[in-house]
Amino acid sequence: MIDLVLTLIGPDHPGIVDSVSKVVAANGGNWLESRMAHLAGKFAGVLCVEVADEQAAALEAALGQLSASGLHVIVERSAPAVVAPLRITEIELLGLDRPGLVHEISELLATYRINVEDLATDRPPAAMSGSRMFHAHIRAAVPDGADMTELHRGLERLAADLMVEIRLAEAIGSAR
Repeated sequence: MIDLVLTLIGPDHPGIVDSVSKVVAANGGNWLESRMAHLAGKFAGVLCVEVADEQAAALEAALGQLSASGLHVIVERSAPAVVAPLRITEIELLGLDRPGLVHEISELLATYRINVEDLATDRPPAAMSGSRMFHAHIRAAVPDGADMTELHRGLERLAADLMVEIRLAEAIGSAR
């Protein structure tokens, strides 16, 4: 078996997920994980599909034919991952929206060799003022031996500098 990681983007319309899942199923693939969203009038997503080695090329070719409907699909074959002992940490960020917030927090996490595994952001209106807030939820893998006290300090400094609220919590069942 081989894992294929797919990236999808195209004009949003009903039936996109159905067309992709139909191709995956027709070619013996098993849909494993995915993240998909409507963004600025486009449908964008990433997903992981498992397929038998001998069916991978046929699945890739069939996915390529979806471009006729305007859906661009990029397929990458995944190599087996080396899993090091990690702790999974959840980080929430909330503050007034402004350019650079994602860069500031991702730069801090990279400094501590923390891998962002899942990032979800949105811009809800503030309750009282109606101005746009920036909300981020990050699921991150922290390597064993990382100095969590220093990470907490770094996040506190960053929160003060950016004038945002940042919360850090170890995820339940965090070792993978």
